[in-house]
Amino acid sequence: MIQARSAALLRIRRALSLALRHDSVMIAAVLWALAGVAVLFALAGQENGQVRTFWAFQPPLDALLAYSSWRVCRKATGALRRFWRVLFVAGTLFTVGDATQAVLAFQRHGQWSTAGGTVQGACFAVGMGAVIVAMLLHPLPGQSGREKLAFWLDSTTVLVGGAVVAWCFAAGQSSTDDLVGTLAAGAVILTSGFAAVKLVLSGNAPMHRAAAIPMVLSAGINSVGFFLPSAADGHVPAYVYAVRFFPSLLIALGPRIQEIVVRVDATTAFGSRRRRPYSLLPYGSIAVAFTAVLAALPQDANTKLWGAVSGLGLIFALVVLRQLAAFHDNTRLIEQLDTTLAELREHEARLRHQALFDGLTGLANRTHFHEEVTTALADCTPGTTSLVLIDLDGFKAVNDTLGHEAGDALLAGVADRLRSSVRDNDLVARLGGDEFAMLLRDCSDEDAVLTSKRILEALEEPIPYGATAVRANASIGFACASPGDEVSSLLRAADLAMYAAKHDGKGTWMRYHESMQPTGR
Repeated sequence: MIQARSAALLRIRRALSLALRHDSVMIAAVLWALAGVAVLFALAGQENGQVRTFWAFQPPLDALLAYSSWRVCRKATGALRRFWRVLFVAGTLFTVGDATQAVLAFQRHGQWSTAGGTVQGACFAVGMGAVIVAMLLHPLPGQSGREKLAFWLDSTTVLVGGAVVAWCFAAGQSSTDDLVGTLAAGAVILTSGFAAVKLVLSGNAPMHRAAAIPMVLSAGINSVGFFLPSAADGHVPAYVYAVRFFPSLLIALGPRIQEIVVRVDATTAFGSRRRRPYSLLPYGSIAVAFTAVLAALPQDANTKLWGAVSGLGLIFALVVLRQLAAFHDNTRLIEQLDTTLAELREHEARLRHQALFDGLTGLANRTHFHEEVTTALADCTPGTTSLVLIDLDGFKAVNDTLGHEAGDALLAGVADRLRSSVRDNDLVARLGGDEFAMLLRDCSDEDAVLTSKRILEALEEPIPYGATAVRANASIGFACASPGDEVSSLLRAADLAMYAAKHDGKGTWMRYHESMQPTGR
């Protein structure tokens, strides 16, 4: 079973990889973005040209974000649908805002900055705010107290690391306006980063990992682009334009990839996924904060300070490597334990099936039948439970003339006919040899008569065996449960009725009544 599951997952991954590589929409989006970057570099140093190009190439990517999010939203349910509906609205706002800014860019002159106008800024703020709120409100899966503590500690570590980076950049601003603007933008980046980290660490992200990767990269590159400086004369280098433009492609590819994942295999596209027993994000946060500290060191720092800081960084790197090695070993042991437990559960299920079901016919065996009848008698209302015994007439002749294989084929065929003659809540069993039994729940005396007739009609048709066919009639006896009946007494009553049917000419049925009891009992 485990191997079958692994093979199925491998087939899904191959199909997904093939679909992603050959998706014409994704290919067109990548080519469009590369063309935009090429034009930005070609127009390097030209006022107006770069700004107009920057805004003109944005709306189609925003439209792809909105369209793909809408398509995924139609397939999702519950909280997942809410998240993708918000992303669709955000993509629509981005499209409107960037399209408006593109029109304004072609009407203005002397432009160097990529800063948007009032409409674009408002659309971006509302859309981004809605996405952040949707990420923060997305429900967490059930967690223990210890798991919740670890989750919030990891998230806070990432948040503090981002705050350190934002402060290092903000503290160097010369004016109060620049300081406030940097801190405000840093707050937005930190909040969105925290919300994204919440989804990643929770194991309940509303998208497939393949879709999440470009969207997370988009947030990271967007943060880097925000802090990239302009030239002293206000001129923005071409590479800065490119860095600030590239996230639009990545954030548009995420929903498109999710749409493809849903189309390839909707069963694994959404829902909770197993989390790793550890997270690398806190270590990444420490590394980023340490890098910011290095960047903030004064240029005239002495050798002693540089040596201490370098030693601290080396110790941190060695500790992280040691921890990662331990995490890897623990994860491997956990995976081995999970595999072993899964195999044991499968083996237990097989043993239980062998203990409760007949190997030839797949029907319940005598032990399982007795357990179910006992339960049914304890819970039933008098007159609503019937027990049917079926004994094949002519089975020995088939076995003796055609061999045991023909006899086995006859028994298996009879089992199929019996299963098709009862309801889903009834139980069919093979008690041994050519004797079968049925437990009819919520069944009146008249219903038991109809079931007996249905069985005899089903057995009239021969059962195929090789180039020929075999058949056997049946003698059927049934008894309806009375107050105080036990399994043995009910079986005895049905057995008496079944033998009465045999003496009555075979191939018929008989209902139990008191007169069938042996004389003198």
